[in-house]
Amino acid sequence: MGGIFGVISKRNCALELFYGVDYHSHLGTRRGGMATYGPGGFNRAIHNIEKSPFRTKFERDVQEMEGNMGIASISDFEPQPLLIQSHLGSFAIATVGKINNFDGLLKEVFANGNTHFQEMTSGMVNATELVASLICKRDTIAEGIQYVQEIVDGSMTLLLMTKEAVYAARDRLGRTPLILGKKEDAYCVSFENFAYVNLGYRDYRELGPGEIVKITPDGVENICAPGDKMRICSFLWVYYGYPTSSYEGINVEEMRYRCGSMLAKRDAEAENVHPDMVAGVPDSGIAHAIGYANESKIPFARPFIKYTPTWPRSFMPTNQEQRNLIARMKLIPVKALIENKKLLLIDDSIVRGTQLRETTEFLYQSGAKEVHVRPACPPLLFGCKYLNFSRSKSELDLITRQVILEKEGDKAEETLNEYAEPGSERYECMCSEICRRQNFTTLRYHRLDDLVESIGLPKCRVCTYCFDGKE
Repeated sequence: MGGIFGVISKRNCALELFYGVDYHSHLGTRRGGMATYGPGGFNRAIHNIEKSPFRTKFERDVQEMEGNMGIASISDFEPQPLLIQSHLGSFAIATVGKINNFDGLLKEVFANGNTHFQEMTSGMVNATELVASLICKRDTIAEGIQYVQEIVDGSMTLLLMTKEAVYAARDRLGRTPLILGKKEDAYCVSFENFAYVNLGYRDYRELGPGEIVKITPDGVENICAPGDKMRICSFLWVYYGYPTSSYEGINVEEMRYRCGSMLAKRDAEAENVHPDMVAGVPDSGIAHAIGYANESKIPFARPFIKYTPTWPRSFMPTNQEQRNLIARMKLIPVKALIENKKLLLIDDSIVRGTQLRETTEFLYQSGAKEVHVRPACPPLLFGCKYLNFSRSKSELDLITRQVILEKEGDKAEETLNEYAEPGSERYECMCSEICRRQNFTTLRYHRLDDLVESIGLPKCRVCTYCFDGKE
């Protein structure tokens, strides 16, 4: 994933850019970057932020940067923003997205005159530079951005800054958000709408799917009208989004309360679970647990606490062994709230199952009598094709697919639709096996229809591919 932020002002905006993009730190942990344009021309800084928060790496840079326009990025992948010199002039560009037809587009670019790329990421061409080269295949910036949105298979949201303006473009199907803020003499554009509130901006409007705008300090010009079709990522509300964020007018924290409430209603129908307390795995599971507790009238408690002084961020290193160790290091059990208690535990999801299994084990080791688990989303059956929200390199990293392969063998792919259907024999069999492997007392996933209702948008406007495989 990743986050982007831009400021277009009549005054020096470097400090606002710095704080605005810092509010996107929950969306990425590998690279951070800022680019400004002012009297001295373009200025840019990029740093590795894997071992230090964004602010500590850029505090010196922001004192030296000056300009009335700027764009910035926090990313799990490409170093960006990039500075480009082309027949369209000089510009800076930052992107959020995933390009599934990367190799084909790269061949097309080489076949049409590109001889080389300068930027490399993990031994591959930097995806943002590829996007820039595609934009430069057209006669204007606006035409180039439209061209990119038409030919990219996956998703692509971007900010592009010239010497005169900032262009903002939301993904063709709106899989990721992009929101405009406004105050006197300035506009901003942001992935997260809460990022500009403390900077004095108010909500101006949210871009629609595929919409492109050109922003100057004097106003916002529409370049390409929004499309009718939208597939915004449902996992933004379940996990990625910060609690104060809203997408399509729907607040993340409020949605998670509704989600937890629906989980509680399903348990009430079953009448076979009677926990002493409800807890959420920090941080993204907490709001879901509050919703469950409010609905069920079972007390909410925090039987383990996330150690934030040195583990403040939600993401993990790419090394799986180190990820598992850090997951254990982060959470400190409160034995007084665990011993001889029946706990109902809500996490945002179960991907591989490694971390949640270890969390369950340390609850048992701390004296828990029962651990009932309620993931806040349906079983993850398909790897994300659009935002790459998990680090899984193969769908077989998913615990669901491991179970299905073991049971179905060569027929695994043919039976996925049945495994996605709550109440089916195969679905119940899969859940029972995951429950056994993870050593949960009981396991009940959030249903897809309940998840969509928790969000409050029509299902046709929400992407649920990772749950049902439907595009």
